[in-house]
Amino acid sequence: MNSTITTSNPDETFELGASIGSTLNGGEMVLLTGGLGAGKTLLTKGILSALDFDVDEVTSPSFALVNLYKTERFDVFHIDLWRSETGAHAAFDVGLHEILEDESSVVIIEWAERLGPIEFDRPVVRVDISGDGDEPRAIRIIRSEQIPTASV
Repeated sequence: MNSTITTSNPDETFELGASIGSTLNGGEMVLLTGGLGAGKTLLTKGILSALDFDVDEVTSPSFALVNLYKTERFDVFHIDLWRSETGAHAAFDVGLHEILEDESSVVIIEWAERLGPIEFDRPVVRVDISGDGDEPRAIRIIRSEQIPTASV
């Protein structure tokens, strides 16, 4: 399923994240791309809001690289690749292989394009955000059960 949604303000971006979060069952990859200030962390807060997690506890993992949020339904790993090299190094830097061993967890990756071509054997929600928050954001959502060779 593909769709493009325009959000006009941060509240609408947050609500779109909540809408995405309400569809998660565990085991999904959420790949976020967009420039600085595009709203990747804001969208993540919305996702976690739908999972009844305290959004005040959700922060960008820019320096930690990975934040773990334990929700009532499943664990959510929030990864930020901004400071990582592109390609296999990015996945190695955050221990992605080990994180993916938990098949019921949801993995949200900001700056997912830094992974380069990679295969996932779980459902993928790809979210591409255009705009920086000073103007409306165009948010393209692509859902697939699997992306055999995803170039994110």
